[in-house]
Amino acid sequence: MQHLNHAEKIERIRQAIAEKPDGILESLAAEFAVPVQTVIECVPGNGVTRIDGSRFVDVLTDIAEWGDITFIVHTKDAVVEVCGPMPTGRIGHGMYNLQGGGSGLSGHLRPDNCKSIFLVRRPFMGMETMSVQFFNAEGETIFKIYVGRDEARRLKAGQVERFHRLETLFAETAGNA
Repeated sequence: MQHLNHAEKIERIRQAIAEKPDGILESLAAEFAVPVQTVIECVPGNGVTRIDGSRFVDVLTDIAEWGDITFIVHTKDAVVEVCGPMPTGRIGHGMYNLQGGGSGLSGHLRPDNCKSIFLVRRPFMGMETMSVQFFNAEGETIFKIYVGRDEARRLKAGQVERFHRLETLFAETAGNA
C-alpha cells in the first residue's frame, strides 16, 4: 500500500471501514502505513468528535468521576487493558501523576504530548462502543478509555451521558473530523 498517494489511502481506508465497520483500526493504520489518527478521522457520520489536546487534564478529571472504565494501551506488540475507576491526577514535574494508590491504574502521563482527543462511537466485535482516545503529535495513540458495561453487557447509561457531556463541554474546541 506504500505506493498509493495519501488521498488514495484515505479512500481505501474509508472503503475498508464501510465494508467492516467493526474492524481493528490499528490494523488498517499498519496496512496503509498511516498513523492511527488518520484512520480515526475516516470513521463515517457522527462517529467521531475531536477535542484539542490542551483539554487533556480537563477530560481526565471528568472521566475520574465516571466509575469503572476500561483503560487500554494498544501497541504493535501488546494490547494492555486495565478495568476499574480512572484515578484522579495532579500535575507535578511536567507529568499528570495518577493517584491510583496501591491497586488498579496508576502511573505518570505527559499532558503536553497530547495534541488531540477523539470521542469515538463505533461497533466493535458486534457491540456498540464509546471511547475517548488520546493522540500525540505524530497521530499515534497514547491510550484509550472505553465506556464501561453493566452486567448485561450494555453500555453504562450514566457513562454514556458523561461521554455526551464531554462533547457539550468542549464544543468550542470540538468539531467533527
